[in-house]
Amino acid sequence: MSFDWSAVIAALPQLLQGAELTVFIAAIGLILGISVGMLLGMLRAFGPMPVNALVQVYVAFIRGTPLIVQIMFIYFALPILMHVRIQGVTAGIIAIAINSSAYVAEIVRGSLLSISKGLTEAGLAMGLPFWKVLVFITGPLAFRRLIPPLGNQCITSLKDTSLLLVIGVSELTFTGQEIIADNFRAVEIWSAVAMIYFVMLSAVGLFWQYVERRMPIL
Repeated sequence: MSFDWSAVIAALPQLLQGAELTVFIAAIGLILGISVGMLLGMLRAFGPMPVNALVQVYVAFIRGTPLIVQIMFIYFALPILMHVRIQGVTAGIIAIAINSSAYVAEIVRGSLLSISKGLTEAGLAMGLPFWKVLVFITGPLAFRRLIPPLGNQCITSLKDTSLLLVIGVSELTFTGQEIIADNFRAVEIWSAVAMIYFVMLSAVGLFWQYVERRMPIL
């Protein structure tokens, strides 16, 4: 069986539309997930015991359940519980945000706790309030250390958008599946889908490598 390049060329505009939606869902979901995850990570590192325990339960539950189950729950079960209709794209963004926030929380916690306590104690001894110590002393050092795992989480979340095909979101994988149902050119279309994912993920990886070079770990 010969490789039919014409099938790839014909499908490329539709695949790129799916890739655009994939990037959109991953970007919005990660922005929300990283924002929430950083807050949760700080609470895990420095929060009072009751709050720390609640955050720990949240992180353990999210990390202990498959993302596909979380997607199905948000799309099918949550509307029944809340009596609202949730669109597929919205459900995907929420799922990526919730899932990534739990992993980012642990990344942030580990990065903050890896900084020597002596720096925090020195800042407090100088009369600085704790939030200034966190923002101007501990935070910048911890941020440098969380760059590699944070970049890895971004790559993982971008790939995880492929699971949204189970709720009919027309991201890249679902789009490729639909095209194959029409032209039966599985080898060509899945090869094209794989290459598009490779290009997107390589771009994300190069971006985080650039950030890592600009902000070396101290």
